Amino acid sequence: MGSAADRAKKPSRVSVWLERRTPTRTRRTDQPAGLDVQRITAASVRLLDADGLAKFSMRRLAAELDVTAMSLYWYVDTKDDLLELALDTVFGEIPATPEDADWHDRLRELATSYRKMFVRHPWVSALIGSFLNIGPHAMLFSYAVQDVIRVTGLPLERRTGAMAAVFQFVYGFGTTEGHFVQRTAQAGLTQDEYVERAMGMIRADPDAHRAMRPSEELMDARGGATVEEMRDRDFTFALDLLIAGIEATCAREARSA
Repeated sequence: MGSAADRAKKPSRVSVWLERRTPTRTRRTDQPAGLDVQRITAASVRLLDADGLAKFSMRRLAAELDVTAMSLYWYVDTKDDLLELALDTVFGEIPATPEDADWHDRLRELATSYRKMFVRHPWVSALIGSFLNIGPHAMLFSYAVQDVIRVTGLPLERRTGAMAAVFQFVYGFGTTEGHFVQRTAQAGLTQDEYVERAMGMIRADPDAHRAMRPSEELMDARGGATVEEMRDRDFTFALDLLIAGIEATCAREARSA
């Protein structure tokens, strides 16, 4: 694979999936036994989940695997390659949906699984915008989304907009939720404890409480005994609105045909 200096001189690759290099040297006999790309990628996911994207490094990964940092370069060229591999790995956690199921149910399942991925792995949202995201698991997810939108009956030219409406919404919702869950965990609090502490500070300030009162009325009207339940209610209703929009568009297009 060449030296670290050689790699540093080369421009960044577009994607690890578009240029799978063959090592120029065979693995030395003193390289760690049992080390491979799959094991390295799995360890990368664990570290990213535990420490986040900012703290991830080849040195920390090597320590996790109890190998030298240079050992990793026999299997991947750069840290970005590993991040791209880790990103695709977590897309593999999204289960397939039955193709003969109702499209409403399939879309809800895909959207819900996508949301859960962002909550389990808060680092994912930044990487989706940084890489082409064309690994095998990500592509299977993309094909599943396209297939569900196809069977809605939307005209071909409307389908990309529908996919954007649903899955960009889930991206934003899941990203915000994932970061909040991560923040509360770092603070050593549950989500409910974190919110209650924040609300307590707001209520103690008359001006802040006055400004917050309309928001409290909205939250009370929404219902839900916990932060998680309230969030689930919002997500479900918002997704139902988007599905209703798809149905309304299909009906309008059918009338005008």
